[in-house]
Amino acid sequence: MTMWVFGYGSLLWNPGFEVAQSAVARLPGYHRSFCMRSIHHRGTLEDPGLVLALDRNEGAACSGLALAVAAGREAETLAYLRERELISSAYLEKKLPVALADGGEVTALTYVVDPGHGQYCGGLALEEQARIIAHAVGGRGPNAEYLFNTAAHLAQIGLSDPDLDWLAARVRALLA
Repeated sequence: MTMWVFGYGSLLWNPGFEVAQSAVARLPGYHRSFCMRSIHHRGTLEDPGLVLALDRNEGAACSGLALAVAAGREAETLAYLRERELISSAYLEKKLPVALADGGEVTALTYVVDPGHGQYCGGLALEEQARIIAHAVGGRGPNAEYLFNTAAHLAQIGLSDPDLDWLAARVRALLA
Protein backbone atom coordinates (compact mmCIF):
# COMPACT_ATOMS: atom_id res chain seq x y z
CA MET A 1 0.00 0.00 0.00
CA THR A 2 1.32 3.44 -0.93
CA MET A 3 2.36 5.77 1.88
CA TRP A 4 1.14 9.33 1.28
CA VAL A 5 2.30 12.55 2.94
CA PHE A 6 0.38 15.84 2.80
CA GLY A 7 2.60 18.81 1.96
CA TYR A 8 1.40 22.36 2.58
CA GLY A 9 4.59 24.29 3.48
CA SER A 10 8.25 23.40 3.05
CA LEU A 11 7.38 19.83 2.04
CA LEU A 12 6.14 21.37 -1.24
CA TRP A 13 9.62 22.54 -2.23
CA ASN A 14 11.90 20.47 0.00
CA PRO A 15 10.31 17.12 0.78
CA GLY A 16 13.64 15.53 1.74
CA PHE A 17 12.49 12.08 0.64
CA GLU A 18 12.01 10.28 -2.66
CA VAL A 19 8.60 11.21 -4.07
CA ALA A 20 7.20 8.65 -6.52
CA GLN A 21 4.20 10.77 -7.48
CA SER A 22 2.50 13.98 -6.41
CA ALA A 23 -1.03 15.25 -6.83
CA VAL A 24 -2.82 18.45 -5.90
CA ALA A 25 -4.92 17.65 -2.84
CA ARG A 26 -7.22 19.31 -0.33
CA LEU A 27 -7.39 18.68 3.41
CA PRO A 28 -10.74 19.63 4.99
CA GLY A 29 -11.05 21.04 8.50
CA TYR A 30 -7.66 22.82 8.61
CA HIS A 31 -6.13 26.00 7.26
CA ARG A 32 -2.49 26.85 6.50
CA SER A 33 -1.26 29.53 8.90
CA PHE A 34 1.93 31.02 10.32
CA CYS A 35 0.75 29.92 13.77
CA MET A 36 3.88 28.22 15.12
CA ARG A 37 6.93 29.94 16.55
CA SER A 38 10.09 28.46 15.06
CA ILE A 39 12.94 28.12 17.53
CA HIS A 40 15.04 25.69 15.48
CA HIS A 41 14.69 25.88 11.69
CA ARG A 42 13.64 29.51 10.98
CA GLY A 43 14.36 31.26 14.26
CA THR A 44 16.01 30.79 17.63
CA LEU A 45 14.85 30.51 21.23
CA GLU A 46 15.94 34.14 21.75
CA ASP A 47 14.41 35.40 18.48
CA PRO A 48 11.73 33.00 17.23
CA GLY A 49 10.59 33.00 13.63
CA LEU A 50 7.30 31.68 12.32
CA VAL A 51 6.56 28.54 10.34
CA LEU A 52 3.41 27.31 8.72
CA ALA A 53 1.22 24.79 10.42
CA LEU A 54 -2.19 23.31 9.83
CA ASP A 55 -4.53 24.90 12.34
CA ARG A 56 -7.86 23.18 13.00
CA ASN A 57 -10.76 25.24 11.70
CA GLU A 58 -14.22 23.82 10.98
CA GLY A 59 -15.35 24.77 7.50
CA ALA A 60 -11.82 25.53 6.32
CA ALA A 61 -9.75 23.51 3.86
CA CYS A 62 -6.08 23.62 2.92
CA SER A 63 -4.83 22.95 -0.60
CA GLY A 64 -1.42 21.38 -1.04
CA LEU A 65 0.18 18.26 -2.46
CA ALA A 66 -0.31 14.60 -1.68
CA LEU A 67 3.17 13.11 -2.00
CA ALA A 68 3.49 9.36 -2.61
CA VAL A 69 6.58 7.89 -0.94
CA ALA A 70 8.70 5.69 -3.21
CA ALA A 71 7.99 1.99 -2.67
CA GLY A 72 10.36 0.39 -0.19
CA ARG A 73 11.30 3.79 1.34
CA GLU A 74 8.41 4.04 3.80
CA ALA A 75 10.30 3.25 7.03
CA GLU A 76 13.22 5.57 6.30
CA THR A 77 10.84 8.32 5.15
CA LEU A 78 8.78 8.03 8.32
CA ALA A 79 11.94 8.20 10.46
CA TYR A 80 13.17 11.21 8.50
CA LEU A 81 9.85 13.05 8.77
CA ARG A 82 9.59 12.40 12.50
CA GLU A 83 13.10 13.77 13.04
CA ARG A 84 12.33 16.83 10.90
CA GLU A 85 8.76 17.63 11.93
CA LEU A 86 8.60 16.47 15.54
CA ILE A 87 11.79 18.28 16.65
CA SER A 88 9.95 20.15 19.42
CA SER A 89 6.64 18.26 19.66
CA ALA A 90 4.63 21.30 18.50
CA TYR A 91 3.27 19.23 15.61
CA LEU A 92 0.99 16.25 16.02
CA GLU A 93 1.35 13.40 13.53
CA LYS A 94 -2.00 12.32 12.10
CA LYS A 95 -3.28 10.16 9.27
CA LEU A 96 -6.03 12.17 7.60
CA PRO A 97 -8.13 11.78 4.45
CA VAL A 98 -7.21 14.19 1.65
CA ALA A 99 -9.22 14.71 -1.52
CA LEU A 100 -7.20 14.52 -4.73
CA ALA A 101 -7.87 16.95 -7.57
CA ASP A 102 -8.79 13.99 -9.82
CA GLY A 103 -11.66 13.07 -7.50
CA GLY A 104 -9.88 10.30 -5.60
CA GLU A 105 -9.07 10.22 -1.92
CA VAL A 106 -6.04 8.97 0.00
CA THR A 107 -5.07 8.81 3.64
CA ALA A 108 -1.98 10.94 4.16
CA LEU A 109 0.50 11.36 6.97
CA THR A 110 -0.08 14.94 8.04
CA TYR A 111 1.57 17.21 10.61
CA VAL A 112 -0.86 19.57 12.35
CA VAL A 113 -0.15 22.08 15.09
CA ASP A 114 -0.88 21.28 18.72
CA PRO A 115 -2.81 24.38 19.89
CA GLY A 116 -1.87 23.53 23.49
CA HIS A 117 1.88 23.70 22.78
CA GLY A 118 3.94 26.71 23.91
CA GLN A 119 5.07 27.44 20.33
CA TYR A 120 1.48 27.84 19.11
CA CYS A 121 0.65 31.46 18.28
CA GLY A 122 -2.55 31.37 16.24
CA GLY A 123 -4.34 34.62 15.52
CA LEU A 124 -1.34 36.93 15.01
CA ALA A 125 -2.13 39.88 12.76
CA LEU A 126 -0.60 39.62 9.27
CA GLU A 127 1.49 42.76 9.87
CA GLU A 128 2.99 41.23 13.02
CA GLN A 129 3.71 38.01 11.12
CA ALA A 130 5.47 40.01 8.38
CA ARG A 131 7.69 41.85 10.88
CA ILE A 132 8.73 38.60 12.57
CA ILE A 133 9.36 36.78 9.28
CA ALA A 134 11.38 39.70 7.86
CA HIS A 135 14.13 39.47 10.48
CA ALA A 136 14.14 35.93 11.95
CA VAL A 137 16.91 33.47 11.00
CA GLY A 138 17.32 29.88 12.18
CA GLY A 139 19.34 26.74 11.51
CA ARG A 140 17.83 26.28 8.03
CA GLY A 141 18.21 29.94 7.05
CA PRO A 142 16.18 33.14 6.89
CA ASN A 143 12.50 32.98 7.76
CA ALA A 144 11.76 35.15 4.70
CA GLU A 145 13.31 32.52 2.40
CA TYR A 146 10.88 29.92 3.81
CA LEU A 147 7.93 32.24 3.09
CA PHE A 148 9.11 33.15 -0.41
CA ASN A 149 9.80 29.51 -1.39
CA THR A 150 6.42 28.34 -0.13
CA ALA A 151 4.45 31.16 -1.83
CA ALA A 152 6.36 30.59 -5.10
CA HIS A 153 5.75 26.84 -5.10
CA LEU A 154 2.05 27.26 -4.34
CA ALA A 155 1.78 29.64 -7.31
CA GLN A 156 3.79 27.21 -9.47
CA ILE A 157 1.26 24.42 -8.89
CA GLY A 158 -1.68 26.78 -9.42
CA LEU A 159 -2.77 27.14 -5.80
CA SER A 160 -3.64 30.53 -4.43
CA ASP A 161 -3.09 31.58 -0.81
CA PRO A 162 -3.97 35.28 -0.47
CA ASP A 163 -2.45 35.57 3.03
CA LEU A 164 0.88 34.13 1.87
CA ASP A 165 0.88 36.37 -1.20
CA TRP A 166 0.24 39.44 0.98
CA LEU A 167 2.93 38.38 3.45
CA ALA A 168 5.49 37.78 0.68
CA ALA A 169 4.89 41.24 -0.77
CA ARG A 170 4.97 42.89 2.68
CA VAL A 171 8.15 41.10 3.77
CA ARG A 172 9.85 42.08 0.49
CA ALA A 173 8.89 45.70 1.22
CA LEU A 174 10.22 45.47 4.78
CA LEU A 175 13.51 44.02 3.51
CA ALA A 176 13.92 46.64 0.76
